[in-house]
Amino acid sequence: MSSPKFATLRYTALRIGLFLASFAVVWVLAYFRIIPIAVAGSNFVWLLLLAIVISAPLSFVLLRKQRDAMSEQIVAKVDRQRERLAANRSSEDDL
Repeated sequence: MSSPKFATLRYTALRIGLFLASFAVVWVLAYFRIIPIAVAGSNFVWLLLLAIVISAPLSFVLLRKQRDAMSEQIVAKVDRQRERLAANRSSEDDL
């Protein structure tokens, strides 16, 4: 498994990739007229919104491990910053 140092970057890249794959599927379905190609003449916006609606629940299910790793990375970073802030405050109190 890859380093937890890049968990946020990996999750973001996978999320964007999942959205692009969803957009490609929606575009192909619209191209072959399986789904309506336009809603009030807004083809591109319609396809983007449909891809977002499809990719959101998929990412919730498929990217659970990556999201948990990203959360652990963020929590660790916040904890380190809190400890550093507390140390700075205590050193200021000593003066």
